[in-house]
Amino acid sequence: MKDAILLLRPLQWVKNFFVFAPLFFSNNLLNSHYFLQTLWVFVAFCFVSSSIYCFNDIHDVENDRLHPKKCHRPIAAGKVSVAMGYVIMMLTLAASLITACLSDCNHLPVVCAMLVGYWLMNVAYCIRLKKYAILDVAIIAVGFVIRVLIGGFATDIIVSGWLVMMTFLLALFLAFAKRKDDYRIYEQTGTMPRKSIAGYNSQFIDLSVTIVGTITMVCYIIYTMSDSVVSHFGSSYVYLTNVWVLAGLLRYLQNMLVYQRSGSPTKVLVKDHFIQTCIVGWVLSFFSIIYL
Repeated sequence: MKDAILLLRPLQWVKNFFVFAPLFFSNNLLNSHYFLQTLWVFVAFCFVSSSIYCFNDIHDVENDRLHPKKCHRPIAAGKVSVAMGYVIMMLTLAASLITACLSDCNHLPVVCAMLVGYWLMNVAYCIRLKKYAILDVAIIAVGFVIRVLIGGFATDIIVSGWLVMMTFLLALFLAFAKRKDDYRIYEQTGTMPRKSIAGYNSQFIDLSVTIVGTITMVCYIIYTMSDSVVSHFGSSYVYLTNVWVLAGLLRYLQNMLVYQRSGSPTKVLVKDHFIQTCIVGWVLSFFSIIYL
């Protein structure tokens, strides 16, 4: 049972909190009806993402056994059979659609279609698309945008272009940073943890992270200084949240370039108290601006 749960990668579910972004920024977080609808969709996305993790571990089992870290995954380590992996994959996919139906939102067909579309996109990613450099990180970023959009459809909240763009850029930044760890493994062992690494080198990754990180920060500053945003939130202090974003990005770069800890953004988030402080500070700052 423990190995089956590990196959679902529950630690990765933290990524699905992006589903709550439209609810949070629309001043409806405390609306119990909207919150419950978003919660159902959040759970549905956890199930569908776990289904993809199962498929990925089945498809990549041979390569994972050669990886210094991935070799400990349940299927690669032989603790869960491939057949059982397929069963869990289909059960979690079905659970995702059933859970989405429980939300009873007005755009239920769209929500279900997005869940299925996300699943199919990631199956294609696992089978073929992740072999291509740049395309691989772009698809990861699009996955986060889908999380945000599905949160908007679940509650009839219009998602702003700012939120879509910032989500895409941040996810792209983290995905490129993770490639740094993959390339470092390739340099140390001579084994490619993923085929797309052939299209990267250390200098390109560093430059890409720098460019995307810079664009992300500049876009966020423009966002916080925008007249429409100030008018929307009814506060001229939105720009103060820049401090938390800049500190968080710099810390992540420090982890990547100095401490060489960019392998898993989720693990960095769970273990790095500095980044945790930045996120909590940013959330509380925005909560104060929007809700107090």
